[in-house]
Amino acid sequence: MDNILHMVGLALRAGRLEVGEEPVGAACRARDCRLILVARDAADNSFRRVRHFADAGQCLWVSLPCTKEELGQAVGRTACAMAAVTDIGFAEAIGRKLAALEPEKYAVTAEKLQVKAERAAQRRKEQQAHQRNVRRGGRKHGPK
Repeated sequence: MDNILHMVGLALRAGRLEVGEEPVGAACRARDCRLILVARDAADNSFRRVRHFADAGQCLWVSLPCTKEELGQAVGRTACAMAAVTDIGFAEAIGRKLAALEPEKYAVTAEKLQVKAERAAQRRKEQQAHQRNVRRGGRKHGPK
């Protein structure tokens, strides 16, 4: 569990984590959120809001096997009920670590995040190829 919380702290320091209800909601509405993390002892109302945020932002959410205090400590607060990971790489790494911890509970989420990460990598690769072609003056050769 410490590895997961360390990854959450690293995402925060990298600027790829939104902490708290309002920032999480804003990230979801802007479609910047990749994964919402919820403490296991969060209130029922918080879980309801997280489900609403995830539906609005078309992102995944998981209930972490840690308390609000443990999650809060990882993000530099006394307590934190929810946080949103805005980077697909961090989200996929957290999902992978969760699946290694409890495969039966988190395996499906980890697989979905892996697929999203692969798609993002493919889009990034295509964008780089396009930029190279623009600089060189090349054209994309496709079917005629």
